Amino acid sequence: QVQLVESGGGLVQAGGSLRLSCAASGRTFSACRMGWFRRAPGKEREFVASISRSGGVTNYADSVKGRFTISRDNAKNTLYLQMTSLKPEDTAVYYCAANPVAYLDTIVSVPAAYDYWGQGTQVTVSS
Repeated sequence: QVQLVESGGGLVQAGGSLRLSCAASGRTFSACRMGWFRRAPGKEREFVASISRSGGVTNYADSVKGRFTISRDNAKNTLYLQMTSLKPEDTAVYYCAANPVAYLDTIVSVPAAYDYWGQGTQVTVSS
């Protein structure tokens, strides 16, 4: 079992920045590849970013590439999402997810591959 708790969401103006955190407990965090997903009102959940166990491999949705940065601190059991140049269309509930896996430097962007999910944190970007 992995317990995930997101924090850092809030209300920000367009062009602003936020840093989301995801604190993990339970099963060894470093044994999990991690991802961020989001769900906007009336829309399906969508992939945002993913990171390998080591942190050495990352992947981003085209819509956030160049603006968001995913990172992790395995010593602190924490996943991060630094979001800059925020746009109103980034408004959504953001979720972190964990997938325990044996491979050190692989990533996955499909929600169904993830075994554990946090409760989400709301990000609202005003125009």
